[in-house]
Amino acid sequence: MIGGPDFLARFGHLFEHSRWVVERTAGRAPFADAAALHAALMQTVADATPAEQLALIRAHPELGAKSVPLTEASDAEQTGAGLKALTEAEFERFAALNAAYREKFGFPFIVCVRMHNKTKIFDILSRRLNNDTATEHAQALFEIGHITRLRLADLLAATT
Repeated sequence: MIGGPDFLARFGHLFEHSRWVVERTAGRAPFADAAALHAALMQTVADATPAEQLALIRAHPELGAKSVPLTEASDAEQTGAGLKALTEAEFERFAALNAAYREKFGFPFIVCVRMHNKTKIFDILSRRLNNDTATEHAQALFEIGHITRLRLADLLAATT
């Protein structure tokens, strides 16, 4: 079972600068396993207002940005995908794509970088620029689900 008095301290950082998701989910603990916990967390996100969902999306950093402070988890994930070691040409291309994405949608491009390499991330970002805002909003929340599922698995593996 997953729960207990340390629930918020243990899981509060799973969502990028958005502890509220875990706080709202805590009252439903204990959870049978990681899958049940993750499902409850994502239900909390689904039940949130559109403004809260947008704030959650906007709490994520732009991928590949040099001057943006990252959480420890985001830094490790971007490093693993090669986004912290972009060539100058790659950085310029990424910056231009990120700017076009943010201009069009009003929030940063989100993809679970642990599931892709930098070449694939470039392709996904370029392709998703063709979507509409509602599609990208839904896709961002879907990607946040992947990100938090992997972070949760890492956390549980480290503490068992």
